[in-house]
Amino acid sequence: MTTFIFLKRLFLAIFAIYLLPTFASAGWWALQDRPARWSEANWGSAGILPEASQSDEAAVYVFSAKTGGLKGAVASHAWIVTKEKGARTYTRYDKVGWGSPIRRNHRPADAFWYSNRPELVTKITGEDAQALIPKVEAAIAAYPYAEPGGYTIWPGPNSNTFVAHVLRSVPELGAVLPPHAVGRDYLPDGAFVHLDQDGKDLHLTIRGLIGLSAGVRSGFEVHFLGLVAGIDVMRPGIKIPAFGRIGV
Repeated sequence: MTTFIFLKRLFLAIFAIYLLPTFASAGWWALQDRPARWSEANWGSAGILPEASQSDEAAVYVFSAKTGGLKGAVASHAWIVTKEKGARTYTRYDKVGWGSPIRRNHRPADAFWYSNRPELVTKITGEDAQALIPKVEAAIAAYPYAEPGGYTIWPGPNSNTFVAHVLRSVPELGAVLPPHAVGRDYLPDGAFVHLDQDGKDLHLTIRGLIGLSAGVRSGFEVHFLGLVAGIDVMRPGIKIPAFGRIGV
């Protein structure tokens, strides 16, 4: 009887924390006007970034935008943008599931993704950015799933696994991907545990399916089947599966 009560409470907790927000997001998403095909979607600039030539400052940005089709109800796609000091163009890095897996500049730096406006996850400019760009590029070069075929839409490794790898490898970027970045908690090479290089965030996972993260940047998160719920401490807020982060 005790086991039955425990399992019942566990199921109710999973339903309330993970499944209910997911169903609500799916219902809201179904009511929106979305492009039927990728060829009908807007992939142009969202006008978030200034022209690269307007400033000599170095910069590093991380973006995330909801993806297309039914996946967009619960999942997003993330990418990285850099600009060297004095450069007149941005360099964008995405991990995709077709062709050459890590793409450079296949879309404008701040482009819509399947007509969905991107959110800015983090922004570093000036001397700090210039110092971080070599570290970011080294982390990109060291990503272990960079070859054709190194992509699995769920639970990973996918586009968000790639960006999360860079954020963990360069903790000075000071960010984690939003809760709807499905695949971000998949650790390379099937690792069970990862401590960020500065020792401030700890990640435990079983192949991105179930686990937790805790630390300065992550707050406290529990992920279940790619869905993330948690709280932020340093920047007060809550993380809701499928919806994202709400707070400061």
